[in-house]
Amino acid sequence: MSILTSPRGKVEVVHCRRTESQDIFCIKNLVRKFTQKLFGRLNIIYLLEKANLAVTVCNDKEEIMAHSIFLDYPNWNVAKQDNWIPLFRELDKEIPCTPLNTLFMHFFVAVDEYATGCLKEIIRTVFKAVPELYFIFLIVPTYLSLGSTLITVFDQVGNIPCLNYNEDFAVHICHRHNHYPQLHIRKARVEDHDDLMPIFMHYDNTLKEIYGEYFLAELIEAQDKDHHAVVCEVEGKAVGFMSVCTSVNLPLLHECFDLGPFHGFCTPHPDDILKPSREPSLEEGEDAESQGSPKVVEEQEMAPEITQEKETETSASCEEALPTVLGLVSEERLKQDMEKNLSILSLVDEEDVASSLSSSLLLSVESSHFRPLYLGDPIAFCIQLFCIDERYEARSLDFMSFVFSLFPGKNFCLISVPHLTPEFVLIQNFVKVVPFNNCTLDHDLYVFHRAGLLRSITIRLAKFLDTAGVEKLVSTLLLSTKILDDLAQYNEAGRDPDGTALQVFVAEVADQIVGIAVIRKEMDIEYIRSHYNIEDFIYFSHHQQEEHGRLNHFALNPIFRHYTKFFLKEILRLGYKSCLYYPVYPQTREGKVRGWHMGVHGGILCELHLICSDDSL
Repeated sequence: MSILTSPRGKVEVVHCRRTESQDIFCIKNLVRKFTQKLFGRLNIIYLLEKANLAVTVCNDKEEIMAHSIFLDYPNWNVAKQDNWIPLFRELDKEIPCTPLNTLFMHFFVAVDEYATGCLKEIIRTVFKAVPELYFIFLIVPTYLSLGSTLITVFDQVGNIPCLNYNEDFAVHICHRHNHYPQLHIRKARVEDHDDLMPIFMHYDNTLKEIYGEYFLAELIEAQDKDHHAVVCEVEGKAVGFMSVCTSVNLPLLHECFDLGPFHGFCTPHPDDILKPSREPSLEEGEDAESQGSPKVVEEQEMAPEITQEKETETSASCEEALPTVLGLVSEERLKQDMEKNLSILSLVDEEDVASSLSSSLLLSVESSHFRPLYLGDPIAFCIQLFCIDERYEARSLDFMSFVFSLFPGKNFCLISVPHLTPEFVLIQNFVKVVPFNNCTLDHDLYVFHRAGLLRSITIRLAKFLDTAGVEKLVSTLLLSTKILDDLAQYNEAGRDPDGTALQVFVAEVADQIVGIAVIRKEMDIEYIRSHYNIEDFIYFSHHQQEEHGRLNHFALNPIFRHYTKFFLKEILRLGYKSCLYYPVYPQTREGKVRGWHMGVHGGILCELHLICSDDSL
């Protein structure tokens, strides 16, 4: 909450929230003639339906004070929504705008007395809600001034012409660093103790009770080359803390979790045993692990699974995918690309973790006894202790670039949390490691890869030259043949033999394909509308027939799992879609149907998931 004061001295306590459909009547009452001149005569319901992010400011009586709408492409038709990047980079080459770090303000209204305060509150909230966002553009006719409110946060960078008629428009920009900057990360000092202890005590005083009042100062003093403590700083005050070390109990993790997708958190070694030498018989089953003769396996198989659905998420084989990415990623590249919750990890001792990564998010059959043997050097470290002031937790990922720089030879960062711990912001960027059925630990294990710091991910339509990269990406998936067939069909004709429009998108990082998505035009939209409650989520009349699509395949290297929403957002933008549907068919066991089902499709019980524009941020 924030306190706003009007020029006449009136005070309002306000807060921001996502806009709801019932706000539209009040929002329309705030529209003035000047608003229409700046943004055009807009259909607010339609614009809200297509928005990536819509923010409303309310006072303590839930009265609407201001509202703004943001989309991922320009307004006033100055550029096509799938091709605005070259135009805006020409305006100022010093502004590295990309679809990942840029949004456009399409609409803003506010109560006149509090307009400036409400605008700044909205801008701060947007930057806080979207950590990857660095620039907000505002486009208005050149003959108009911004007015006394908008000019307080936007600066003009140039003019661009309109595509439809002969008129120029002024482009204004708002930078993150003026409103909700990245946190300054540095090594911890003993004098940070007094700033940090209130934050720790706000969440839990267990550590103080167990280790004493000055446990934090002792932890900071005990730093060495394998143990580091870092803090984030705001205006000279420490507001967050992270303790990291290289002591990881790899044998325990190996027994409890499926580390196959991460090559055991070790560098590849020629003597690694990644597969049993032969299929054990029922009689030999219990001895298979010890009896199997060593066999050098050149290429690791992809292991399991985060979703249990018909089409899946994945990445390429460990020894191919990751080393390829990492070979192209230097420390300098990472620095160029990188511009509360208490969490304790008690993994102790010995071995570390791993080089290559890849994973099929497809469930595979798990061997009950065999465990791969990894002989390479461990290349991971773990987070032992983490805490941050809730006002800055949205910037938790700012820690990661700095802590990776402390361990140049480590590629994985691990963190474990108790099973029932609420998901906090930092861990949302990590990938959950799949436990074995016999796992006895009461903690969940999460991993983050160094390459996940890269901000150079791009989403584009696939082309014929991508075939080899996609083959590597999906080579271990059960549905790899279908994905490759769809890619070939798209490259050949752009549609199925029956005429259904087909689009294939790929995600690319450092010239390597790390993700693929296949969508088709949804041909059964009226059937879906009649069998599923989709109008509980969208205003159906505001979505054209061609804006509905079906997600048939989705695969993404788990290193970049935290870019899943961005991938989906780009599919909607580049594909000119506003809704994607994803049917999830029930899995069967011994002839019985399992799971919850929302409707019937093609005579088969299935769930239907809907992805639309306002889910993408």
